[in-house]
Amino acid sequence: MRPLTLSRPKPLLEVEGRALIEHHLEALAAAGFTSIVINLSWLGAQIRDHLGDGSRYGVALVYSEEGPEPLETGGGILRAMPLLGPGPFLVLNGDVWSDYPYAELRGRLSGRDLAHLVLVPNPDHHPAGDFVLDEGRVVEGPGDGLTFSGIGVYRPELFEGQSDGIFRLAPLLRRAARDGRVGAELYRGTWLDIGTPERLSALNQGYNRCRCSTSSTIERDD
Repeated sequence: MRPLTLSRPKPLLEVEGRALIEHHLEALAAAGFTSIVINLSWLGAQIRDHLGDGSRYGVALVYSEEGPEPLETGGGILRAMPLLGPGPFLVLNGDVWSDYPYAELRGRLSGRDLAHLVLVPNPDHHPAGDFVLDEGRVVEGPGDGLTFSGIGVYRPELFEGQSDGIFRLAPLLRRAARDGRVGAELYRGTWLDIGTPERLSALNQGYNRCRCSTSSTIERDD
């Protein structure tokens, strides 16, 4: 997202004149999620100063410090684990915009599953996708891949054996999928990866047409 993120973190970039993360928090609050953990890294103090305790958005915020170097999704979740509690939790990436109905993820993690993923049709910039979906399960092997939306529910057990530091989430998900412990769904509603200034500009230009909501947090599912 450079040069936009040289002086402010991505969650504070504006959509319709307001910080992206403010839209996120309002979408979560509307879905009934009110205890939220936000991971902080690059210029993270600006996010803390902007959002405070979250009360004006109808949520309670706490912050997990990753340090100046981001820990990737897996490492960031593990660092935040003491703040998330013992039960399943919802994770939403900070650079997506979606009208996915987040409230429907409550109770979606079933049986022995360690994760439930929301997958979307592949955008032009990611034609190969990430995971193969077969009858509600993420499977290894041949098939047309779908793109991981950055929206998922996880059990803490998915991260057992991991050490604090930088690591990606995808290898843990693939390992759990091989054991038959990852559920998934295909969502065909609005979803955008806001990974470049051009995509952010396009979102702002089309905001009044899509009027969707997004999120950018780690969230307890309680």
